[in-house]
Amino acid sequence: MPCERKPMRYGHSEGHTEVCFDDTGKFIVTCGHDGDVRIWENLDDDDPRFITVGEKAYSLALKNGKLVTANSSNAVQIHTFPDGEPDGILTRFTTNATHVTFNTSGSKVAAGSSDFLVKVVEVSDSSQQKTLRGHEAPVLSVTFDPKGDFLASASCDGSVVVWNIEEQAQVISWPVLQKTNDVSNAKSLCRLAWQPRTAKFLAVPVETKVHLYERESWNHVTTLSDDLLNQPINVAAWSPCGNFLAAASVGGFIIVWDIESKLCVERQKHEKGFTVCGLAWHPSGSQIAYTDTEGCLGLLEGFRASVPTTNTPKVPAGKPERGYEDLFDDEDDDQVMDEGCSDANSPAKKAASGVQADEEDDDDFVIPATGRVKNRGAILDDENSLDSGSLKFGRPKFGDDNDDDADSAVMTAGPLPATLRPVYEGPQPTPPQKAFQPGSTPVHLTHRFMMWNSVGTVRGYNDEQDNAIDVEFHDTAVHHAMHLTNSLGHTMTDVSQEAVLLACASTNELASKIHCLHFSSWDTNKEWMVDLPQGEDARALCLGQGWAAVATSTLIVRLFTIGGVQREIFSLPGAVVCMAGHGEQLLIVYHRGTGFDGEQALGVQLLQFGRKRRQIINGEPLPISQKSYLCWLGFTAEGTPCYVDSEGVVRMLNRSLGFTWTPVCNTRDTCKSKSDHYWVVGVHENPQQLRCIPCKGSRYPPTLPRPAVAILPFKLPLCQTTTEKGQMEEQFWRSVLFHNHYSFLSSSGYEVDEVGQSQSQKEQQELLMKMFALSCKLEREFRCVELAELMTQNVVTLAIRYASKSRRMALAQRLSEIALEKASQIQEEEQEDVTEYSDIRQTSSGRSSYDQTDVREKHHRRQTLEDERSQELEEEEGEREIESEDGVEAPKRLNPFAKVPGSSLEQATPLSSKVGRPNPFKVLGSGKSSPVSCHPRVKNILDHMTPSRKLAPLSASAGKSNRSPVLKPLPPRAKGKAQSTLLEITGAKAVVKKTQEILEARDDQQKKADAPTAPSPADNAETVRPKTGFQLWLEENRKNITADHPDLEETDIIKEAMGLFRNLSADERLAWTERAKGLTGDVKDLKKRKRTEAGGGIENEIGQLEANENDAKKKKAMDPSSKLSAFAFHKD
Repeated sequence: MPCERKPMRYGHSEGHTEVCFDDTGKFIVTCGHDGDVRIWENLDDDDPRFITVGEKAYSLALKNGKLVTANSSNAVQIHTFPDGEPDGILTRFTTNATHVTFNTSGSKVAAGSSDFLVKVVEVSDSSQQKTLRGHEAPVLSVTFDPKGDFLASASCDGSVVVWNIEEQAQVISWPVLQKTNDVSNAKSLCRLAWQPRTAKFLAVPVETKVHLYERESWNHVTTLSDDLLNQPINVAAWSPCGNFLAAASVGGFIIVWDIESKLCVERQKHEKGFTVCGLAWHPSGSQIAYTDTEGCLGLLEGFRASVPTTNTPKVPAGKPERGYEDLFDDEDDDQVMDEGCSDANSPAKKAASGVQADEEDDDDFVIPATGRVKNRGAILDDENSLDSGSLKFGRPKFGDDNDDDADSAVMTAGPLPATLRPVYEGPQPTPPQKAFQPGSTPVHLTHRFMMWNSVGTVRGYNDEQDNAIDVEFHDTAVHHAMHLTNSLGHTMTDVSQEAVLLACASTNELASKIHCLHFSSWDTNKEWMVDLPQGEDARALCLGQGWAAVATSTLIVRLFTIGGVQREIFSLPGAVVCMAGHGEQLLIVYHRGTGFDGEQALGVQLLQFGRKRRQIINGEPLPISQKSYLCWLGFTAEGTPCYVDSEGVVRMLNRSLGFTWTPVCNTRDTCKSKSDHYWVVGVHENPQQLRCIPCKGSRYPPTLPRPAVAILPFKLPLCQTTTEKGQMEEQFWRSVLFHNHYSFLSSSGYEVDEVGQSQSQKEQQELLMKMFALSCKLEREFRCVELAELMTQNVVTLAIRYASKSRRMALAQRLSEIALEKASQIQEEEQEDVTEYSDIRQTSSGRSSYDQTDVREKHHRRQTLEDERSQELEEEEGEREIESEDGVEAPKRLNPFAKVPGSSLEQATPLSSKVGRPNPFKVLGSGKSSPVSCHPRVKNILDHMTPSRKLAPLSASAGKSNRSPVLKPLPPRAKGKAQSTLLEITGAKAVVKKTQEILEARDDQQKKADAPTAPSPADNAETVRPKTGFQLWLEENRKNITADHPDLEETDIIKEAMGLFRNLSADERLAWTERAKGLTGDVKDLKKRKRTEAGGGIENEIGQLEANENDAKKKKAMDPSSKLSAFAFHKD
């Protein structure tokens, strides 16, 4: 099917244009962005008639002397043709109509609009309208079924819908298109086309291919494609006979397929490579008119696509039918070989002239004047290879089996070569994802977000009026808004609290440039610019704390300081996809290979800059959802890497589980429609928030009006989250995951919010205790032990009390073993820290005294927090038991922890044997938990358990799932000298026994004092290192400092005091130092004073025990029922 391409000519101003022929084929009619409809007699017509229909004309249709246009006044109006007289308005929309078309008879007009509606209007009576509702985005195109029963429409919501016109209902919908929010942003106009005459197939442009769907069954029958099509197809049009389908792409290619053989029979390329947006066949099938986005009109002539009148084999127009002898005639043009080629480029004729073929062998892949690539399509590459289209010659065709036309020119060509290369039918490679900047919208938009992150927004404008960049900061204290002229054409940017980094691509004259606006610089020169080497383009960039990184097209990452000094460079294993920076961390995602069947093969690297530069993640695969791609990459506000894929799944790095990626949210769960998406702009761990922008019918938001940010909750995809057990498990592990950043920040040298950290630990322990209680109710004791492994030592003691109260002694025994293990672990850690502390003191003798006590203060603070949490839990359980006693009296059960009135301690029988295990909860005089090795007699943790009457039964509330125990945090209370233990020994005999132990300990200390022993490091430190002048000054001025700064902690008070002491004059500091030296006394007097204090401490402790016993008796006398059980439930 040879054709000739006519030179194009100017038709309209730059913008969208459309074209059609009149019914006779005498006129070519076009409309354009200038609002005119022009009527051309031929391509050489220099004075065409025109009709002004509005400010802009978006679409036109012509039938039976009626010209219908869609213009910028949101109306579909009708004119007479060719006179151009207005004939009224068919219908109106709330916004502009995007496409109009006639049915076969010309009695109805269908129009699609940007307000998501499709209307079908009677031409003779415009009041007879049918409105088709269901699209969730602007409508791209509409087309009538030639038989008048159905109508097909394509929309920006990604769907192609077939409607039943009479019932105004959807018949079927295919989600095959890429979603967008507006027609102007759509990659393809997706002009649908229904096969004329038979109405058997519906052609749908999908990316670089055309899908054919069969009428009635609506099955996807076949796909038409071509090697030259590497950009989306914009429009498709059937020949009047219905045997050929023409399609035009965004890249300017026009392809014509023979539907019977599914072969490409013609390829043409736009002379300037512009996007073809209009396509129309001449009624005779001999010409194709087309228009582009520059307003130009073109014409292809010489087609032979006339309508057949009989079922005889098709004979090309202008050639006589040949007989049997003519098959071997020298002038035979070999129809099979030349099926897709013009006469001038026939490979069969080239093969006949061997010398000429050899000379032109090097030009096989040069595009000739017809725009076709040689040796493609239905052309045989060599004697042993055949393209996939030609292999389908012998297959049954998908048309009617009884159609004689199907066997016309193809099957009479003779046998195929005997040796054929088999067609590969395995997994197909996936096109690699292009590099993008996280937090930016597509580059092709005229108004777009170049960056939206936690610092600010960067908006780019590239239209007829302005080409500029606006930078706005969420916090104006960082910097005021900036307006930059984008003369270099910057396409990517990043913004931090220190600088704005921009980059542009290279051109034929200029190299790719990196431009940095360092607005936080203290000097006057706040800008610097770097040119990349020739042939190297910036693909991705990011900013960190004091550094910038740029990934280039040569697989290189270049590091710069924020001031412009070049740092290290390193290579990537594959092409970069995107990068993100936060503090001293750099996160890079790149292609580690070729993906197949829609999958992307991505790798990730995580580097940490600082004193010790190291690579934390080195080339590990990045897990994303199936057949998805990466949409966003970044860090949480606390510095944890995370990313989002196109399926809406948010994943976060779990540092405590071998640097694995955990899904924490799915934004699709909160979308109301399939075409709705969330555009992520930030993630926070404390509080747990996902900050994103809802996009209705699109994947990204418009710049105006300024979009509102929504906050989505996190939820781990655990099993059975509708149950109480599943909910608590999800809350616990989410709390653990989202508080891992505390350990990372502390290890990186940052200050940690100790209040928030302790609060998170308390929340986790409360959830564990709730799950423990639920498992006890369900009689899952093994599960209880598993939960106890995750508890702290003090919460395990509470779990022991709960298990004992529930009369689960075997469980309590196992929990006691866990408690002993945890106690020994704590003791080992303390011993290691003491060793480390002593080493620090020996190696850093010049350090101040408050630095030497950091380790002790750290463990003392940790122990204090654990004791406070344990005491709060116990006090809350006591309050619950009091509440339960106020309710209806329930059946009595024995309480192993309550003493029956009138019973003595001698009547109590131990519930377990006294095995040789240490008791970590025994209280010494110092009020601290004694080490295991210091016990003269080892006892079990349940040695002093006594049977007693239970005040509130467990079964009273076990049957009510809606009143599960809730552990509420209580304000910390002042602690006594003795730490709270698991079992409090009551009775006078216990006091006597404790007194005897204290006296024995004092005798042991006296014996050890008499024996010659080596002085301890502490004594040596006290003897050798006298009190400094700063310490003496701090003791006298501490009250003033705390009065001025009541919110400071101990370490902050010392730092403040150091600053004040340094501000003193040299004479004053010397005076304090001399005064401190004068207070140093004799060592023997100091030791004697210590012994005296120690003896007094023992006597005071004995007196304290007696006082505690008296207080306990008074409380018991006042209210015998106030003895609290460990863990009680509400009765009601």
